[in-house]
Amino acid sequence: MRVWSLAALIVAATAQGAAAGEFVARAQEIDDRKAVIATVEPVRQLVARARIGGTVTELKIREGDVVAAGQEVARIVDQKLSLQLQAIDSRIKSQQAARDKAKLDFDRASELMRRGVSTQAQLDQAKAALDIADRNLQAIKSDRDVIVQQSAEGAVLAPGAGRVLTVPVSQGRVLLPGETVATIAQDQYILRLQLPERHARFMRAGDKVLMAARGQEGGLKAAQEGKVRIVYPEITGGRVVADVDVPGLGNYFVGERTRVYVSTGKRETMVVPAQAVFERSGVKFVRLRGGGEIVVQTGETTPAGVEILSGVADGDVLLTP
Repeated sequence: MRVWSLAALIVAATAQGAAAGEFVARAQEIDDRKAVIATVEPVRQLVARARIGGTVTELKIREGDVVAAGQEVARIVDQKLSLQLQAIDSRIKSQQAARDKAKLDFDRASELMRRGVSTQAQLDQAKAALDIADRNLQAIKSDRDVIVQQSAEGAVLAPGAGRVLTVPVSQGRVLLPGETVATIAQDQYILRLQLPERHARFMRAGDKVLMAARGQEGGLKAAQEGKVRIVYPEITGGRVVADVDVPGLGNYFVGERTRVYVSTGKRETMVVPAQAVFERSGVKFVRLRGGGEIVVQTGETTPAGVEILSGVADGDVLLTP
């Protein structure tokens, strides 16, 4: 009991000591922030294209799917390639027979030359015919490899990891080489914002910006901090485009709009702790160290506190509970 009583006395004494604090109001420079609308965009938007012409026989993805780099998203088949393969296989068999005959002629000419009943010219002619047959056979096999490779290129692969945005084709559709099969948003997302050119001179790569919470709830209190990735050097339509890195954008929709607060310069003001301001009958007050209360006009709420527009002078000591 004595231990609990002593603990209660310590807590009560601590509460009394912390019941009132003091804060000296000082004029300071803060960022003059303006609200602009930014959109969630992928750093790069990749396109999976058809490498050969043909008919889409398999479509393995749909909008919203997450794909890995190199994953097969569709398969295109050109029926002419199989017919060309059959034709070239027949040519290979024919050329193989011609090569076998040239090899027999060369072996026969070599044997006759060894016995001394043939001439060197006949041996050289048989050797040249064998070489020509070998080269022709290799050329036809190379042509076959080209057709096999074209058939393999019927597999449409994802050029990178990301989320599928659009699939403008359907199974059974005929495609030409180079047509788009799917567009993929790369895994990394950024905020892309457009600033009026009069504000562009204040923004640099590495500057900090504040992104409002999803649904614009909570204002600057719930804002998330981001960093300017790049400010593009071209002005289009009186606007400057900048990209901002903000963690956690993966759960946003691509193209989703959100409010961003950017710094467009500095202004002098006073910021006091939020607990120093209290409201009575719709009017906001602060309490001075001497015990008096004065009416104040507040501005925006920042993570550091509440901006005071009027009512408090530089050097005033405010009581904060």
